[in-house]
This record gives sequence, structure tokens and C-alpha cells, in this order.
Amino acid sequence: MEQPTQPIHAALYARVSSDRQDVDLSVSAQLRALRDFAERNGYLVVREYIDEAESGRVADRPQFRKMLDEGAQVDAPFQEILVWKFSRFTRKREHAVAFKSMLRRRGIRVTSITEHADDTPTGKLMEAIIESVDEFYSENLAQEVKRGMREAASRGFWVSPYVPYGYRRVHVQDGAKKRPRLELNPPADSVARRIFDMALAGESVLEIARTLNAEGIPSPRGKKWLKTTIHKLLVKEAYTGTLVWGLKDKSGAPPVRVEGAFPAIVSRAEFERVSQSLQSRAPERVHPRQAASRYLLSGLVRCELCRKALTAAEAKGGRYSYYVCQSILNGGSKSCKTPRLNADRFERLIIDQIRDHILTEGNIRELVKMLDEEMDGVAREQRERLETIEAELEEVRRKMDRLWHIVESSDMEVNDILPRLRVHQERQAQLEESAEEARSVLAERRELLDSAEVVARFAAEMSEFLKTSDVTETKAFIRSFVKRISVRPGRAVIRYTIPTPQDSPLRGADVAEVELSEGVRSMVPFGRA
Repeated sequence: MEQPTQPIHAALYARVSSDRQDVDLSVSAQLRALRDFAERNGYLVVREYIDEAESGRVADRPQFRKMLDEGAQVDAPFQEILVWKFSRFTRKREHAVAFKSMLRRRGIRVTSITEHADDTPTGKLMEAIIESVDEFYSENLAQEVKRGMREAASRGFWVSPYVPYGYRRVHVQDGAKKRPRLELNPPADSVARRIFDMALAGESVLEIARTLNAEGIPSPRGKKWLKTTIHKLLVKEAYTGTLVWGLKDKSGAPPVRVEGAFPAIVSRAEFERVSQSLQSRAPERVHPRQAASRYLLSGLVRCELCRKALTAAEAKGGRYSYYVCQSILNGGSKSCKTPRLNADRFERLIIDQIRDHILTEGNIRELVKMLDEEMDGVAREQRERLETIEAELEEVRRKMDRLWHIVESSDMEVNDILPRLRVHQERQAQLEESAEEARSVLAERRELLDSAEVVARFAAEMSEFLKTSDVTETKAFIRSFVKRISVRPGRAVIRYTIPTPQDSPLRGADVAEVELSEGVRSMVPFGRA
């Protein structure tokens, strides 16, 4: 008698980036699709993890970290993680490689129910390419969002996710949209003012924290005040009524500064006096910051003869740079026979290999195809969202009709139903606005899909993204595809993280052997003999 097949224990993971959860039901739609898929394919759902208003480019998401932690246990409760799309799992390629590798070692795989990538070499390759497209899309979208936020901040709107203690966010009309500004939030604003007064009187952050805790005044998080909480509050320029946005912008753009964007709790002069007092009390600190190596292959290259890493070094006053076996650096040129490698030429050789072996014409065509499917998927999600909104709108209208019918057919007065009627009217306005947004997105997507010129232009841009040195010559990109490089006299062996496509010179293999020409091998002596 055959034993019944044991169902695969699965975890469901759903994520949305938007924090507007009142009408955006994409999490619900994801979970509904995931549960249906699990039921049809013999999975037993044992866990569900949901992150709302969390970016896919950030790994430190609460439920995502909990899922990884439980998956790392010896007795992990699930064998497979189901996601709507790979972009729900993460939008950063290096995160995808690291986390999936960790889970795979525990016997757990990540499956997209809409982007089918099986365990075959072709499937693994397609999964990697899909993740690269997701990251490319996410970075471009992030740039557009950042431009919009910078413009809003320059006009005095509060676009940061965190509101300083003592203030609250209020939405004001700005044309067709509502945007947030800050206003004072009694009685917390008085507490913030008192903290500055105590600091101006010479009290330390520890003394201020003890005073507030002794009086039972809760901190911003409803707990006890800590020294660090007080210090962070006292150095926040927002308390002068100044909006500052973009201090950590990696693009190098100057931060946005708007004086008098909202009511001040302290004057500029008082804030400066407190800052000087804190600096005079602070112990001298040194923050050693190791500069990231400018060499693309640092940490990837090892000597095949002595198993040591190859380290980037310079010679002739910095005119030449090389990858050198650590045995030579530590014991002299006779310690290892692996030659020094010209850094620029060696890196260019590896990048050329990646282009030839991974970024083939067939893969570029697949990327264009997946772009089309991705945009269709967005349109489908928006249609589902619009249908949900319109269904709820119809229900709200029915409820309002019933209220009016009760007034017309009974002794009840209009004033009796006004509170409930206002609730329905507000909900109706909210839903109608969201429906209009969904229709607008659908119209834009349809226009994009219908334009062959737009799709062709994206194909060209994606090809440049994958082929130009400005993008490929980054450590993150190289590490997405290269596991390690072994070097010995005359040759290098590249081990890829994924199988190569069938139309590449390697025809599906994940190992490539490359000859090191004299131009790559360095003959300029340096180091001790």
C-alpha cells in the first residue's frame, strides 16, 4: 500500500511599500493568491509573514527578519517560502544572493508563484536575471520618488517618516493633493521646551533624564527617558523651526533647508548654545572609518597554489596597481610562483568574461519579455485594486441610501443619522480618490505597453545597464554573478554563482577558465625580494 505523500510545509511572505493601508489591499491580494496556490499545489501553510510600509531595498524588515531567523533554526517550521513575486522578497540583488544561499543551505527554497524559476540551471539563471531587473526598476523608481520628495521638502512639507517629539503631522491641501506639515503637539511641545531649558541651565543629559523619569513623564515611545534619547532631541535642528531633508543623500546633492517651515520650540541662539555645551562636555572620540577598497575584485581572488588571497597593492609611487598573492607580500617574491596581475587589465578581463558568459543576446531578449510581463502584472494588480474599491464604493452608497430611506419612512429626523452619514461620506470621498488614482495608473500602464518605441528604448537602456562599465564595474554587481576567482601561473578560473545561458560560450556551465596574457601579468618589481 502506498504511503500518502506528505505535504510541503510552507511559509507565505507578503510585503507592500506603501503606508496607505486604508484602501491599498495589495497585501490581501498577495495572501489570497498565495493561499490559493498553496492549496492547489499540495502545500501546508504553517506560517504567514507580512511587512507593511516596508521597502524591499531594506533587509531589516521586522517580519522578514523573523522569517529568516526561524528558517535558520535546526528544526525550521517550513521547507519553502512562497512569494507573489521575487521583488516582494527583496529588491537588492546582493540581499537575494545572500539570503537565498543561507536558506538553501538549510534546505529551504524561495518560490515566486508568478515568476516560475525551477531548480534547473536555466531556472536559476532566470531567477537571477529577474532579481537584477527588480533592482534596476527599484533604483529608477527610487530616483523618481526622491526627486518628488526633494521638491515637496523645498516647499516646507514634512516628507520624513519620523516626526520630532513635540510636533505632529497635519495634512494641508496643495492643489489636487494633500501634503503633510508640522504643527506643535501639546503637551509634548512643552516637555521638549523644558528639556532645552534644563540644558540651557547647565544640567547634563543624565540629570534631565532622571528628572523626567522621576516625574513619570513618558518618553516619545512611552517608556523611560534615556541619555541617548535626550541627546538626540537636543541636537535636532528641527526644534528651531528649520526643515532639513537629504543630509544622507548618497547622490551628493546638497540637503534641503527651509527656515521657518513650522513653529519653533527654541530660538536659533538657544539651540547653538545647547550645541556648544554638549560639544564641550563630550569626550574626544575617534571614528576610524576604513575606506572601501577601490579594487573591484578584492575578496574574490585567491591563489590556487598556496590558497592565500590576492591583495591589491601599488608600486612606483602609485603609478601601478596590482593584485598580489599575500604569500609574496609577507615572504617576498620567492614565496609563491603566482605572478602579480595588473589590476586594471585583470578587472577588465573579468568584466569582459561576465559580459560574454552571462549577458548574452538571448538574456537581453528575456529581460524585455519579462518587463512586458511585469507591467502587465502591475496593471492586473491595479485592476484588482480598482474592482475592490468600486465594490466597497457600491456598498457605501447602499448604506447611505438605506439611511435616507429610514428617514423618509419613519419618524426619525435627519439629525439622528448625520453622524453616521458623515462617516460614510468621508469614506466615499476617500474611495473615489483612490479609484481615480488606480484608473490613472492603469491609463499610464496601458499607454506604456502600447508604445513599441518605449519598450524598445527600455530594452536599449537595459542593455546599456548590463554592459557599460559605469554600472558593471561595481563590487555589488560582480558579486551577484561571481562566486570566486582562482589564479595560478598563466590562468584564472572563474566560478559563477549561477549557471550560464545556453547561448553563451560556456553553454550552461558555471566555471570558466581564462588565459592570463602577458599584458595582464605584471613584470614591474616591487615589494621585498
